[in-house]
Amino acid sequence: MKTVTVALGARSYPIHIEAGLLTRAAEYLVPLARGRTMAIVTDENVRPHLATLQAALTAAGVASEAIVLPPGEKTKSWPILEQLCDRLLELGVERQDHVVALGGGVIGDLVGFACAILKRGCRFVQIPTTLLAQVDSSVGGKTAINTRAGKNLIGAFHQPAMVLIDPDVLDTLGVREVRAGYGEVVKYGLIDDFAFFEWCEGHAGALFAGEAEARVHAIAHAVAAKARIVAADEHETAGIRALLNLGHTFGHALEAEAGFSDRLLHGEGVAAGCALAFRYSARLGLCSGQEAMRVAAHMRASGLPDGLAAAGIAASGETLVAHMRHDKKMNAGTLPFLLARGIGQTFLDKTVDLADVAAFLDEEPR
Repeated sequence: MKTVTVALGARSYPIHIEAGLLTRAAEYLVPLARGRTMAIVTDENVRPHLATLQAALTAAGVASEAIVLPPGEKTKSWPILEQLCDRLLELGVERQDHVVALGGGVIGDLVGFACAILKRGCRFVQIPTTLLAQVDSSVGGKTAINTRAGKNLIGAFHQPAMVLIDPDVLDTLGVREVRAGYGEVVKYGLIDDFAFFEWCEGHAGALFAGEAEARVHAIAHAVAAKARIVAADEHETAGIRALLNLGHTFGHALEAEAGFSDRLLHGEGVAAGCALAFRYSARLGLCSGQEAMRVAAHMRASGLPDGLAAAGIAASGETLVAHMRHDKKMNAGTLPFLLARGIGQTFLDKTVDLADVAAFLDEEPR
């Protein structure tokens, strides 16, 4: 068992990481159930894990009620949010109850937001079932739904009470989903940890092959890195937490152009976005072309896109920049960008000219 704490004073919470943890989740959930029925929200793809969790709760004497939603990014929407809130109210969820979010980032984001607004705030537990959710979205309290204008534009900061991570659940994922989740893993090395990037270069294959030690190390390292950043800047007001958005400004634009669909998974967009951020940094003379090429080469070696062509995006630079203008970080017409002086040397630049970004993207191969 590895345990990482997100240190937020009275709202601090643990992240427990251990192979096989799902079968023992009741040990951690029973004290939170308070003798009441626990609501578990999941999607159709996670039914096998739902059965495991409900069996564990039943054996521990805890009743549970499952709410099973459709899978996919379109579930993070106003209509599904309304349906979910209505169902939770029908179940009589109270402020002190803990709703369980069992699934990937879509379920975690949706359930977290529902709990943030239900009765002005009730509690929830994250049990992420994808690599991407385990190393990123389940930690830090960012919750949201998507709208026609863009991704995650309606949401709230609402921290979970606990995160339970079982690397064994990744065995049920397809290769593409694991690789997409890895896009968020390697990001932590690119931000401020060159040694971890080097570890990723040497161990990505083991992680993809399901090697237990590689999985646990990657997840624990990524979670600890995010926990430190969240504790230092929970609401992204000091410019520290913004570092976690490396690759996301470019990546979200690519995802938007792909219609937030399975054409381009989030982690794939982040991977391509990181490579683009390094190439743009090299174009500005901030980092060497060799480092930008090294980042792109690792993405390709990991089966991830390293730019527009590999991501299947043919849109113009201006079209992609138009998507960026809906970014939550826009401030007085200026969009901060995460750029790099080298691998592990990311910084926030608030002076980037979006017209220049469009020109850069127009130069990228299609």
